[in-house]
Formats: sequence, structure tokens, C-alpha cells
Amino acid sequence: MSAPVTVRVPAKVNVQLAVGAARPDGFHDLANVFLAVGLYDEVTAAPADTLTITCSGPDAARVPLDSTNLAARAARALAERYGIEPAVRLHIAKDIPVAGGMAGGSADGAAALVACDALWGTGASRDELLAICAELGSDVPFSLVGGAALGLGRGEKLTPVEVGGTFHWVFAVADGGLSTPAVYGEFDRLTAGTEVPEPTASPALLAALRSGDAGALAGALSNDLQPAALSLRPALAATLAAGTEAGAWAALVSGSGPTTAFLVPDDAAGQKVADALTASGTCRDARVAVSPAPGARVERF
Repeated sequence: MSAPVTVRVPAKVNVQLAVGAARPDGFHDLANVFLAVGLYDEVTAAPADTLTITCSGPDAARVPLDSTNLAARAARALAERYGIEPAVRLHIAKDIPVAGGMAGGSADGAAALVACDALWGTGASRDELLAICAELGSDVPFSLVGGAALGLGRGEKLTPVEVGGTFHWVFAVADGGLSTPAVYGEFDRLTAGTEVPEPTASPALLAALRSGDAGALAGALSNDLQPAALSLRPALAATLAAGTEAGAWAALVSGSGPTTAFLVPDDAAGQKVADALTASGTCRDARVAVSPAPGARVERF
């Protein structure tokens, strides 16, 4: 019997999320600059009689343990491609905020794919794994790749982005989650009747990443979904203000939210901002992390 395989996978922050108008298929074209950050989930795949999922860690009770979980979908997709039974127990050690705009579910899908590939010895190529990731969801391919990348299309068409230094972040975890479809729906409502420009990557932002200039990056961060997230969750404005007042160089909603992200100059500043956010009562928790981080990687057999 094969030994269990554990894969570590990072969260992400969107340092730019440019959103186009709704397409006929309901999706939106994006220019989505992903940056992987050092908050991690671990997914362990072990032989079993049937496909089962368990979860531990913060917010574990909010993680679906049925067929809708992206980790389960990833295992089934890989098994179907190679004509094998998806007989595996997947355990998710959850540390990425749930429904927080940091791609925690997508991360688990990518990690499960890598873990099952190693457990079953399918020998899938990187391109095959990325193709399965793209079928699973827009953010899943980046969870596999990590580092930094520009995502076009729905976000699944990735081009690596050079990063010339380390960036320090604080993430404020909100109570409850925000539905990504609901946030996009609110974006459509707020932009109805207006000319929504074609999404393009910011040259200033890409240059800031290449040079490792955190100050320049702070001035270039943007998220077209932020007004929609704030419309649905007005209390997030107080969280953004609390972090900025505590010394963060920049603040924005992470992806579709409700997690908020704060760019800070260094570890000491990050701890100060995290402490201030926790004391402010505007969030449930505040986490310090650095970026970039590697994508889904086998940690142990």
C-alpha cells in the first residue's frame, strides 16, 4: 500500500484585479496579477476504500466535506483521466481563511491534484495538471504554480511575473465569508450602463514587482471588485481605515473579499499593524505573511 503524501499550498493576494464587462457565458475577462503569500494549507492523500474528505484547523466547520469540495473534484478529475478509481482519503489541514478571497478552496484543489498524482504514480505532466486545474476553477492553476503571475481570460491563462524582492503583508480576517458570484453580481449592478474598459495589467505595478520596490507597489495596488465588496459588506471600510491608520502603506480588499490586505514595509511594521487591527475590533483575526511563496509542493511521503 502506498504511503500518504502531503502537499503544502499557499494562499494568494491579487495585487491587481482588473475586471471587464460580463461575457455571454457569465464570466468576466480579467487582468489578474496574483502573488502567492506565506499562509498555507496542507492536503494529505492516503489510500482508502472510497473518496472521503476530512478537515482540521481554523474554520474547518465551514469547509464542505462532500463532492462540491475542490479537493474531491480534483481527485475525481485526475482519476477519470487515468481510468482509475478515486479511492483516496484527503485530509485538509486548513490555515488559509475560508471564503476570504485568498483562494483557499482553489489551493486545496491544486494540492489534492498534486498529492493524488504522487500517491497514484500517474506521472501526469505539468501541462496536464494545469489543464485539469483550469477545468476546476479560475484560481486553481495559480495555486499550482505559485510565485507571481498575470492571469488573463477568467484568470486561468497564466504568464509568470518576475519578482525582485520580498513583500510584507498583513491580512485581516473578517467574520463570515463573501460569495464570489455575489460580488461579481454586485460589480455588474454597480457598473450597469457604464463603459467597462478592457482589463489590462498595470505597467507600473509589474515594474514595482520586478524591482522589489514595496513603496512603488503600494501606489499601484488596485482591485476593481473592491467597491462591490464594500457595497455588500460596508463594515470592511472600517477595517481598511484601521490598518492604514496603524501605518500600512496600502490597503485593499483581497480578491472578492472579505479578507483585507495591508502592504507594510517590514516584519516589525507588520506586527504593529496586525496588533492594531486585532485591537480595533473591526476583524476577527490578523495574520502576518510574506510573498512571494512557492506553489503546491510535495512536503513528505
